[in-house]
Amino acid sequence: MSPHRTAAEITELLEGWLEADFSFRKVGPTAEKIAALSAAEQDFILDWTKRVASSNLEVAWQFARRAPALIGGMDRRLMEAWVLGACDVYDRQGLRHALTVMEEADHFAERQLEMTAGVLFEDVAGVLGNFVRGLSGRKLAVAQDKQAYTDTEKVYLPGVLARFPVAEDNFKLAKAMLALLWAQTRFGTFRADLVAACADFPHPDRALGQLHALETLRLSARIAHELPGLYREMERLKQALGESLPAGWERFARRLAEPEADIEDSLILLGDAYQLPDFRPWCYQGELRPDAVAAAFAGRREKEKARLRVKLAELLEEHTRHRPPQAAESEEAEAPPRFDAEITDGDGRLDLELTLDGLPIAPPEDVKQLMASVWLDFGDIPPEYLVPAGDGEYDASLLGEQRADPDSVWQGTYHEEGASFYSEWDMGRQHYRKNWCVMREKDVVPVFDDFHRETLEKHAALVKHLRRAFEAMRDENRLLKRQAWGDDVDIDALVEAIADARDGSEMSDRLFVRQHRAERSIAVAFMVDMSGSTKGWINEAEREALVLLCEALERLGDRYAIYGFSGITRKRCELFRIKTFEEPYNDEVKARISGIRAQEYTRMGFAIRHLSELLQGVEARTKVLITLSDGRPDDYFDVYRGQYGIEDTRMALIEARRAGVHPFCITIDRDARDYLPHMYGPARYIILDDVKELPFKVSDIYRRLTA
Repeated sequence: MSPHRTAAEITELLEGWLEADFSFRKVGPTAEKIAALSAAEQDFILDWTKRVASSNLEVAWQFARRAPALIGGMDRRLMEAWVLGACDVYDRQGLRHALTVMEEADHFAERQLEMTAGVLFEDVAGVLGNFVRGLSGRKLAVAQDKQAYTDTEKVYLPGVLARFPVAEDNFKLAKAMLALLWAQTRFGTFRADLVAACADFPHPDRALGQLHALETLRLSARIAHELPGLYREMERLKQALGESLPAGWERFARRLAEPEADIEDSLILLGDAYQLPDFRPWCYQGELRPDAVAAAFAGRREKEKARLRVKLAELLEEHTRHRPPQAAESEEAEAPPRFDAEITDGDGRLDLELTLDGLPIAPPEDVKQLMASVWLDFGDIPPEYLVPAGDGEYDASLLGEQRADPDSVWQGTYHEEGASFYSEWDMGRQHYRKNWCVMREKDVVPVFDDFHRETLEKHAALVKHLRRAFEAMRDENRLLKRQAWGDDVDIDALVEAIADARDGSEMSDRLFVRQHRAERSIAVAFMVDMSGSTKGWINEAEREALVLLCEALERLGDRYAIYGFSGITRKRCELFRIKTFEEPYNDEVKARISGIRAQEYTRMGFAIRHLSELLQGVEARTKVLITLSDGRPDDYFDVYRGQYGIEDTRMALIEARRAGVHPFCITIDRDARDYLPHMYGPARYIILDDVKELPFKVSDIYRRLTA
């Protein structure tokens, strides 16, 4: 804590931060009010005035003027929320609206509990997103709305939860809400037409409320089985609020707690439950929104059917291609090939089996996800979904998300429809600028030339070496000692066992060693700098390095993706698809690598955040983000230049590590020692002295990172 400051000292600070000489702000009276406060209160007000001044001088001045009168009666966290709210409004709507927020300090004081103990959606969305990704069933996104509900594709939570006086309990409440909404999608709440089931009652809305209560009982019992620790917390939260099972509902709870209970059981009990008084919703119950579910289902039904049938056609083509010619000819006259699927819901996990003419085949991850999603909707996979699609049977619009052409969107004034938004760390404000970067994905325009062939010819000896090295990585075995069975005797374990027997102890039966082939479960995203400074030799070296990497990685079998990044101001952040995780390494990808060209500037934070999200959605134990860059973060006539960009990039890397992603940087910037240790930390980067080394070094670096 700083020593107590005089009014003259405070005046000097405020005049400097608020540029009083140019704005004619009379800071003296405000400085005298701040001088009358304690040293701790002075530090708080002056620190936040300095922070806010980095964004806007007028907002900072209004904070400094009002803060001395508020600090005695308003919680510090509440004051922070007030001034940060004004900064966020300034970012989105401009100065006039921000000053309106500054004038509403009393409104913030009225929300004391909500702002001091409540949890904000934006603060917990990342953690809750990771939590729900770890649960079985359809992948769900976490989004914000006024109430808690799900449409079976997203789980919506309110912006603030403040039912409890302790923030930790409010976070657990958010997690409990999320778990119940996930359970609705996972255990079949929406397999029945809930609106039709309630339509014959005198008051359908009341019937839906009672049905929601029955489903809450059933799903709470499933959560007790799947997530017992969380269920105990849910029960504790209910008890703290005095919530319990109403009289007359005990028999419903017993019936719906049976392992085989499903939505049909709840519908059977609905008539009796309707006769009872209204069930007062429990704290984590949220709302039931059949209309939102119906809209989501209608949007995905035909798309998922089309995607699954097209994927099955691809599997059939691959299967046919690998059959012996004689077998293919003999089968042409027989019945057409038939796919069958079996999904079992055992102990909370979905086990998916796909067979072709009775023989099991291993479906890729995207097919598994499609099958699981269809099963969640129907309780099985309808036979018509398992018929491979014919050539040209489906409109391509059903097979993927339609993206607006980014180049046409950027024409004229900036339009943000269909873009992704990422927050950015403001080092001056020491807080995030929310949804600050407007990002769009673009495809690299493929160039079908001889670059791929020429690169392989140029580095023919290196390609052979890399292929052998990566094949060795794939086939690496390790020796497991002290095993109950194995290929040979573990001498050390045997000696210890004989010694134990001689002194009367029980001999261990783990007396063997065996070879264990290491199972690789790795996903890697390569983030390639496509800023203007890479034009020329650097761009060529990057492309050559990617060709060599892909050739080696195809032997290894790791899942990998390649994206380029560039940008010009926060409004035009661009990520270039070169190869996605789902795409095979084919002629199209090779042509995209050849088509990599220098673009604009090096705004990095948004790209790290986006690729970290993509990696989190990939099933792999180890997730690595490797950046190929020629310089420090930078942007055009923007505060992103200098230390601001370095600090935002550093924060994005910290976020990635918290999410379980391991970042690493390969750079040719000889000045990188000035900033890379601060951004990446020791041993997480390498500096190449010559760009020509890049193709030779990048594969060796990858091997060391993932071995």
